[in-house]
Amino acid sequence: MTLEDLGYNSILEQYRINNKLDSFAVGRVILEHKDRYVVKTDSAEFDSELLGSLRFTAESRLDLPAVGDWVAISEYDEGKALIHAVYPRHSIIERQAIGKHGQKQIIATNIDYGLIVQSVNRDFNINRLERYLSICHASRVDPIIILSKIDLIEEEELQKLLIQIGNRIKDIPIHAISNETKSGLDKLASLISKGKTYCLLGSSGVGKSTLLNKLTGKELMETAPISESIDRGKHITSHRELVVLDNGGIIIDNPGMREVGITDTSMGLELTFDDIFELSKECKFKDCTHINEIECAILEAVENGEIESDSYDNFLKLERERAHFESTTQDKKKKDKELGKVIKNFKKLRKENKY
Repeated sequence: MTLEDLGYNSILEQYRINNKLDSFAVGRVILEHKDRYVVKTDSAEFDSELLGSLRFTAESRLDLPAVGDWVAISEYDEGKALIHAVYPRHSIIERQAIGKHGQKQIIATNIDYGLIVQSVNRDFNINRLERYLSICHASRVDPIIILSKIDLIEEEELQKLLIQIGNRIKDIPIHAISNETKSGLDKLASLISKGKTYCLLGSSGVGKSTLLNKLTGKELMETAPISESIDRGKHITSHRELVVLDNGGIIIDNPGMREVGITDTSMGLELTFDDIFELSKECKFKDCTHINEIECAILEAVENGEIESDSYDNFLKLERERAHFESTTQDKKKKDKELGKVIKNFKKLRKENKY
């Protein structure tokens, strides 16, 4: 296997030369578990840990390696290595960190396509699809919707779901598959390109790990059967992992996500709800909130059926979430700045009193 098979390119190589990292080996993080990483190079896999200076100079968790990252490493023992640097990322899929206001959590990095998996049984939720689409768009990652478990419903019901999605979500590829009957798998596999990285996204039990097993033809990920009581698969995946397919495509599997919070970028919402943002240009007031203003083009479109009310409600919910995260982040930066000044003044006084 070559580095190019893992997605390495001339831009990364130029960065390596310019930053004098050519004395280190290059590898890609294929597994992250707590503070340990597995890094794959063109010749081996290494159980890796961070160099102390890299850990202590990191301003936040975002500065540390994540699955999908390219890193500079040095081997210090057989099968063991130290990570010295993280290469620049061309994309980052992230969400709000759970339980940590104003902070982000990286899902994966250097992703080309987001495979949004949602089962068509009782777990189906078009609002959640729009949420994942917003995250992909904000990350500059091309989304692909995969409807799984189509063997659990009739063809007529599937067609109704496709029409429902098409009414709210435009110009996004949709593929309907069954891991059980293998329907649609060959077509999906043919779309996966060599050297491109795909990230599986979706809730617990929608069939992400089973799909990966089918695409590889191997039982790489542990899976569990569908629970009759809740009509969905059991959550098995507990960590993120990068896998290279036989056809050269690269896939990252993720634990199921119950919460997918929107962060502080509006671009994701603009691309997901492009019809709403386009209509907003026709509102009477530039600062229109689209809630109760007169001559609001969006409210008029909802009233006459041009925009679905459910899509409008979901847009408002995600926009409020984004705005709240943005304000929380600004408050946190302000407090951190004030704390920094206090510490700086304390050190100055301490130094003066010393003499």
